[in-house]
Amino acid sequence: MVTITTEEHEIIEKAIGECKECFVGMIDSEGLPYVIPMNFGYKEDTVYLHSGSEGSSIGFLENNPNVCITFCTDTELTHQNKEVACSYRVRGTSVICRGKVVFVEDFDEKVKALNVIMSQYTTDAFKYSDPAVVNVKVWKVEIERVSARIFGVPYKESHQYNK
Repeated sequence: MVTITTEEHEIIEKAIGECKECFVGMIDSEGLPYVIPMNFGYKEDTVYLHSGSEGSSIGFLENNPNVCITFCTDTELTHQNKEVACSYRVRGTSVICRGKVVFVEDFDEKVKALNVIMSQYTTDAFKYSDPAVVNVKVWKVEIERVSARIFGVPYKESHQYNK
């Protein structure tokens, strides 16, 4: 479990809550970085993802379950002086999480994870057919390390958190 201050937790929760996608980095079969965009759910320091039951990423993760998940809020172009190019910056918040993927196999736990994923995007309730649950690959990543950064603000207002 990650230990962070209340302020850090609020920044991380707010940033992840604003995101509609994340980028999941892993190591491929040649030892090279492999990053894919994914939709996700987040609850209690755990990121849930889903995919097809087969594919390159599944094989990579079976060999090495370590992942780095990056979130970035929508960004905004801002400036201190409209006529000075170097005063322009992009403002936003990024969160980087590290952990290990565990593939969820239990039917009821998969349904709970799928509900967490759907709650990232809507407050609607859903039902899932048995074949849909059986055939989906659900990824569970308990966050082991997390860092957050508010960027594109004057230096004294910038925050960087590492835990």
